[in-house]
Parts: sequence; C-alpha cells; structure tokens
Amino acid sequence: MSNQWVEVCDVDDIDEEDVIRFDHQQKTYAVYRSQNSEYFATDGLCTHEKIHLADGLVMDFVIECPKHNGRFDYRNGKALNAPVCVNLKTYPVKIEGGKVLLDTQGQGEA
Repeated sequence: MSNQWVEVCDVDDIDEEDVIRFDHQQKTYAVYRSQNSEYFATDGLCTHEKIHLADGLVMDFVIECPKHNGRFDYRNGKALNAPVCVNLKTYPVKIEGGKVLLDTQGQGEA
C-alpha cells in the first residue's frame, strides 16, 4: 500500500489538546494536536452514530463524541467506553515545512 499524503493545514491551525475536521474526497477525518504538540488523525465520524468527532471534547489523548459521550483514544483509535464499541481507523500524520500532512491510506483498525 503506497502513501498518499495530503496537506491538511498549518501546524498552528490546531491548538494543543484540540481537534479539527478535514474533508477529502468524500471522506471526513479528525486531526488532533496533543498537549505535547504531537499530531494524530482518525476517521472523522463516531463509529456509534456517525457524528462528527471534531465537534467533541479533547482531554489528554481522548476524544469524546458530542452526542452520547463515547470516548476513543485518538492515538490508536481504541474505543474506551460505551456506547462506542468499534474502534476508529487511524491515519499517519507528519509535519513538513510547517504543514500538517495526512496519509489517507491509513494504517489502523476500523
């Protein structure tokens, strides 16, 4: 599987402990910046009811869905508590020239 890197935004467009929505080719992603200024990406919709995760709350390495408060570890996509029980797919992220780049081919579970 080859990498397909796409530019998401400038590194400063995402605050620490925050998430943004990124849409690309009919797919929605959630791109996160941790409190350590590391960047991560997952599918952008909750696996429970397809709600946009970018509208949720980021705490430490957890994204909480805004609808039913299901939580995921955004570093690995793992579903952490009910009502979510299906993990998120994760995607590699890299920084080049002050830009956040996302590999749309992904690597994690779904």
